[in-house]
Amino acid sequence: MSPVNVTTIGAYIREQREQARISLRQLAQNAGISNPYLSQIERGLRRPSADILQQIAKGLRISAEALYVQAGFLEDRPPGSMVRDTVLAAPELTERQKQMLIEIYESFRKETALAAGGDEGGEAEAAEVARELAPDEAALLWPEDVSPAPAREFPCPPGSE
Repeated sequence: MSPVNVTTIGAYIREQREQARISLRQLAQNAGISNPYLSQIERGLRRPSADILQQIAKGLRISAEALYVQAGFLEDRPPGSMVRDTVLAAPELTERQKQMLIEIYESFRKETALAAGGDEGGEAEAAEVARELAPDEAALLWPEDVSPAPAREFPCPPGSE
C-alpha cells in the first residue's frame, strides 16, 4: 500500500467539492468536521484518516472507495473485478449460480456502456468499452467434474392436488 499523498487527496477533494458546487462550509457541515480541518486537508496540510475520508465521501455523495484509492488506502482495480471476485468466492452459491450472476452483471455493464455511447461518434467508443467488459472466460467455464444440483421435490400442500 502506498503512503497517503496529502497534497493529491486534498486537491482531489477540493476538485470534487467544486464540481458538486458545494462550499467548504457546506461540505464540512455535511461531513461533520470543522471548516478549518477540511481546509487544511484540501491544502495538503493534514492527512485524513479512513473514517474522515468516509465522512467526506458521504458529504460529497461519492464513493468512499474513490477517496480511499486517491489516498492510497486501496489499490485501483478495474471496474467489476470486485463484484466478480465476491461472486466467485461465495461458498453458498453453486458454480452455475455464480456463472449466471456474472453474466447478468456483465450484460448490465455492456448495456450501460452502449447507452452512454449514444452520442455522435460515441458508438465506436461504446463498442470498445463493451469488448473490454467481456466476462472472464476462465471464471465462467462450467467445471467438468461438477454436475448441477438435482431438483428437489417439495410436497404439495393439502388440498392442492
